[in-house]
Amino acid sequence: MKSKTIDINKILQIETADSPFKRSVGLMYRKNLEPDSGMLFVFPDSNQRSFWMKDTHIPLSIAYIDEKGIITNIENMNPLETIGVKSSRPCRYALEVNQGWFEKNGISAGDKIKL
Repeated sequence: MKSKTIDINKILQIETADSPFKRSVGLMYRKNLEPDSGMLFVFPDSNQRSFWMKDTHIPLSIAYIDEKGIITNIENMNPLETIGVKSSRPCRYALEVNQGWFEKNGISAGDKIKL
């Protein structure tokens, strides 16, 4: 997977999941995620999204992001949980990071991310 850096007043090293296969696998089967790292899910359109944690062993936080780069909502996700965590509005992107990263870095819904 490609890595790229985004600037949200913090530098975050991300892997890009921009194909159906990469989006379906995501961070599954991994045992850890480096600090200040994450995965950006890129979709071909804006739509209501839902993620689950099947086969994902790392506690994560997810930010749903609209086409303009505005965070619509941030949710915490627990390892191996199979109940979907939904976006509050249609979004084009989802960014998964270690749980608590957004809060620790002062990032919240309504903030804009440069993609």
